[in-house]
Parts: sequence; structure tokens; C-alpha cells
Amino acid sequence: MFTGIVEELGRVVALEVEGDSARLRVAGALVTSDAEHGSSIAVNGVCLTVIESGTEAAAAGEFTADVMAETLDKSNLGDLKPGDPVNLERPMKLGARLGGHLVQGHVDGVGTVLERTPGEHWEVVRVSLPAALSRYVVDKGSITVDGISLTVVEADRDAFTVSLIPTTLELTTLGSKGPGAPVNLEIDVIAKYTERLLGLDGATADTSADTAADTTTKEVAA
Repeated sequence: MFTGIVEELGRVVALEVEGDSARLRVAGALVTSDAEHGSSIAVNGVCLTVIESGTEAAAAGEFTADVMAETLDKSNLGDLKPGDPVNLERPMKLGARLGGHLVQGHVDGVGTVLERTPGEHWEVVRVSLPAALSRYVVDKGSITVDGISLTVVEADRDAFTVSLIPTTLELTTLGSKGPGAPVNLEIDVIAKYTERLLGLDGATADTSADTAADTTTKEVAA
């Protein structure tokens, strides 16, 4: 579990595609300083597993992770090239302060930076929103963009806006991503669980709506 507070701006060392998977190597001195074999590190919001020993990773200041087909399909990791900056975060510690919001590192889809509007001390960035995710995004709610915990300013059916403070612009990939750049999106997991528990997902939601309509018709007829 992560918080969406980026600890370090790392750098892609290599991305080797191996059929329907890939092996990604990333440089990040801070996140590898206490890494161990099997440790989790979020890369642009994607939870990946360190495959070398912690001693090797710490000594090199780099770590390697395998990226499966599902991750390549649902994220922008497959588009990375050597030298590209990436947002890095280690998992939160139980009992520590939750600076952002609960982030799983499980990307739900990819959006695209549509436009940037600079302000005196910040920028407003508009990002496209896949149709399947739009119902989970609300004004002043939380969303994770490339691993960064952000507050939604305005949510539309096909896009949303966020305001970026100077620290976010300076220390994350969103400081340099222009229109057309893909970004990983993870919606608030609480919204997904709430929908599931209320039986509002997919076919269940349709069934519930039909049942409600039938009940209303009977009451009117009576």
C-alpha cells in the first residue's frame, strides 16, 4: 500500500521486452537504500517487485522488476525509454502518517494530458478520463496520476482537472509532461468497494434498476 507521495524522481536505465512481458531497470538511490529481494516499489504508480538482492540494489542504486502483460496493457510503462524520469515511492509503514490517500499501486487505466494552464505559482492540468472510470471521479475527490496523490478540481464525463503546486511541478514527472503524454490513473479504491458492496456494478446495477422500476410501477398501479 502506498500514499501517492512521491519520494524520488528516478530514471529508466533499461526496458527489455520479452514476448508478452518486459524487464524494467530503474535508478533510484533513495528507494533502493533499504530495498530487499521481493520489496515493492511504485514506478509511475505501478507496484513492482524488486528481483535482485537488497545488497545489490543498494550498492548499484538501481533495481530491476518484471512487468507482466496485464501491467503493460493497463499502464504507460511499456512506452518508457532509457533516460525517462519516473516517479518512485516505497510502501507506507503501518502506523505512519498518511500524507496522500490510500493507493494500491494497481493502475486502472491510462489518461492523456490534454492541456496545461499556468498560474502565478501553480498549473492547472486537464487529463482525459476513460469512460469506464468516470463514475468514480468526483469534484474534490482523490485520484492518483502517475503515482501522485492529487485532488480533483473539476470532474467531467471524459476528463478532469488538477492543480499542481510548485513542489509537485519540481519533483515529479508532471512538471514536464506536455499535451499528448500518457499518464497512469488509479481511482480511489474506496469508491470501487462501495460500488461493489451496494450491488451497483455492471449487470448487478442493471438488475437493481429494473427491480426498482418494477416496484415503482406496481405501487403506482395499486
